[in-house]
Amino acid sequence: MTSSTLITVAPTGAESAKADVPALPVTVEEVVAAARGCEAVGAAVVHLHVRDTDTRPTLDLGRVREVVAAVRENTDLVVQLSSGGAVTDPFDARLAVLDAEPDAASLTLGTVNFGRDVFANPWDLIVELHTQMQQRGIVPEYEVFDLGQLATLARLLDRYGPPHGGHVHVDLVMGVPGGMPGTAQALTACLPLLPAGATFAATGVGRTSLPVMLAALSAGGHLRVGMEDTLTYAPGEPVRDNTQLVARAAGLARIAQRPPMTTEDARTFLGIKPMEIAR
Repeated sequence: MTSSTLITVAPTGAESAKADVPALPVTVEEVVAAARGCEAVGAAVVHLHVRDTDTRPTLDLGRVREVVAAVRENTDLVVQLSSGGAVTDPFDARLAVLDAEPDAASLTLGTVNFGRDVFANPWDLIVELHTQMQQRGIVPEYEVFDLGQLATLARLLDRYGPPHGGHVHVDLVMGVPGGMPGTAQALTACLPLLPAGATFAATGVGRTSLPVMLAALSAGGHLRVGMEDTLTYAPGEPVRDNTQLVARAAGLARIAQRPPMTTEDARTFLGIKPMEIAR
């Protein structure tokens, strides 16, 4: 168990529409403002999905690079890009986001029903993402939506070696309709299957956000929060902004006597080189 807590913020996602959620950060300026506010209250990593000028999810490389550069210029956060995109995005476009040279990127370890849709992640795509990140010096965060995907991780590491940086960090994504439930029992079931020396964070989607945070902290894990995953702060109370969610997570981490990691400590923890971009 580490003495501090890695907090990742996922501010936007690819599912919610700006018209339905006006507080959702979608422009470059809104994403930067959200990132700065979340860093100030305890986030060390930002998990980015990108929107176009019409607020729709996009993997356009120019737009992705623009957002990455803007966040780096205005924060010290670890920049982690989603390689999942939206459920309709083609595999080649999902691989191409690595060309934006993020510090880290998500890598989902299997196909899962995602509400009424299917989030496709076949073995060949998993291997290509893993090996491309090894070659490019990008640190993966292995996203696990169900128990069997941890067996896939073991097979991946056995056949293709450890990730860049050498440290295996897993995010347990819980509460997605079609994936594992957001319960303490489900989280506990995953822990014996983590690779030796691996660390984990947990993401609770929707109303599972608080139970998953509490379970993760009690088991020595780390946290991901944000408006990608949670739009209601309390029953009948919409989330005001991402900073509100990060501040709550940071407060719980302090109660657990594992305060939020600094961005510098997060880079060391994840095996990411110190940021060399001058501001």
